[in-house]
Amino acid sequence: MTPPNDVALPIDDVLDDVRAALRTASGAVLRAPPGAGKTTRVPLALLGEPWLGSAKIVMLEPRRLAARAAARRLALSLGEQVGRTVGYRVRHDTRVSASTRLEVVTEGVLTRLLQDDPTLDGVGLLIFDEFHERSLHADLGLALALTAQRLVQPELRILVMSATLDVAPVARLLGDVPVIVSEGREFPVDTRYLREPLADRRDARLIEARVVATVGRALAETEGDILVFLPGAAEIRRVELLIAGLIDSKRVLVAPLHGSLPAEAQDRALLPGPTGLRKVVLATSIAETSLTIEGVHVVIDSGLARVPRFSPRTGMTRLETVRVNAASADQRRGRAGRLAPGICYRLWTEAEQIQLVPRGSPEILEADLAPLALELAVAGIADVQDLGWLDAPPPAAIAQGRELLRELEAIDDQARVTAHGRAIARLALHPRVAHMMLRALPLRLGLTACRLAALLGERDLLRGDTSTPLGTDIRLRLEALDGRTAPLPGSRADQGTVRRVRTEADHLARQLGVRSDGPHDAEAAGLLIAFAYPDRIAQRRREGARGRYVLRNGRGAALDAADPLGGEDLVAIAAV
Repeated sequence: MTPPNDVALPIDDVLDDVRAALRTASGAVLRAPPGAGKTTRVPLALLGEPWLGSAKIVMLEPRRLAARAAARRLALSLGEQVGRTVGYRVRHDTRVSASTRLEVVTEGVLTRLLQDDPTLDGVGLLIFDEFHERSLHADLGLALALTAQRLVQPELRILVMSATLDVAPVARLLGDVPVIVSEGREFPVDTRYLREPLADRRDARLIEARVVATVGRALAETEGDILVFLPGAAEIRRVELLIAGLIDSKRVLVAPLHGSLPAEAQDRALLPGPTGLRKVVLATSIAETSLTIEGVHVVIDSGLARVPRFSPRTGMTRLETVRVNAASADQRRGRAGRLAPGICYRLWTEAEQIQLVPRGSPEILEADLAPLALELAVAGIADVQDLGWLDAPPPAAIAQGRELLRELEAIDDQARVTAHGRAIARLALHPRVAHMMLRALPLRLGLTACRLAALLGERDLLRGDTSTPLGTDIRLRLEALDGRTAPLPGSRADQGTVRRVRTEADHLARQLGVRSDGPHDAEAAGLLIAFAYPDRIAQRRREGARGRYVLRNGRGAALDAADPLGGEDLVAIAAV
């Protein structure tokens, strides 16, 4: 890989403006399009500033993959290995040293840094990269950082960077700080639409077949590597299998790219492929921003993304497949024009393009706010209006989150954090899951709870054909982790998912202080789920009403009549 500082980038033209702004102001806002170089140039340009002295720069990235990739490119610019001047901290992985001056961190890590040391001692500059994504942690991190700057750390500088953000409200929130705009350098992209809309955009197989056909077309019509946007890992796996029968593997390399892949597999997608091979990268929306994928000249966009959606009515968060917004579609298209003129195949019509919503909603307006409510309690903030927000969290959602926290005994009636609540927060998991793990310890069920927590964070590890009902009993999934024979006739355990669950369970076990090779009890799964989801304990409606249940809150729930659990009088439900 060529060191980034060997090539002129558009952001170079405004680096002096960024330096000048931060010499005299408490912060700044930088807007620069994808590919301008803000992530890899700006932090290094500020390391030698007199006002920074010996203090550190901490830069926030929205995902682990982006944080590791950014740290690697920054270190490469200095001719160093990651962990010297430039390091990173992400969940379960830290590479820093006593000489580290620039730390790239993920959002949850920043929240922990702010909670552990509200003064941010030793930090001179916080950079919020890709802030337009408006994640819950980024909004909370900015609110807490502004409070620290105002009350205890007036020398702290805050720099917000984004590609598509409306900068004026952010500049006001930071105290009317300077705004710097880089025009970037994007080559023209030939955008090609469908002539007719797809018959059913909800039909995943139809979308995948069209993606595969378009990959074949692009390989024949174009040159350079191809970046394909798909909504999730399942679609990526299916498309990868379909493409395998279409291509010559001696001429084309197919590389998946999503958050659950191991780091070495992600690097395979990001780094240049072997000489003479074209690369087809199958990616989720994590490839929209932050990441540099070498050699891409063609983008194929399914027009879909998978996003978490919280329902206040049910108290559930579900992953839903939705149409991308116009801003995301433009970000994806721009990936084709970073290096030279490119081509973007959009799998929708021009008429459908006009109907796309301009941009997505901030997560804080739609998410489950129980984790946010706990972080506020840990920080000693009773009134959310005491913090500065771009968009204040909805009062009803905060109230609902606090109601759950009281049930978990994480806060008291005055919304003050309890000792148990602090222990929950230290685990940096959803309060439900952390509560379950802590309650499991005195019952000698710690390892079982860790395995269950890892399972709940992954897609179902059991596979079967359409004629094989897999049932809903999570005990079968726990048993499958031990490599036992197929728990149901015609079913199998997906080994990739099994490995990820085991790895995460081992991490959680170390965090909880239990042996990862110790005893565990799958039969305790119901009790543990009841700890995590006390509001989802369900009773069968009446004798003979197989699979028909009423939840504790009075709402109904149903299992398939053939489900083995359908005859149980009481069940604990993790997902409805």
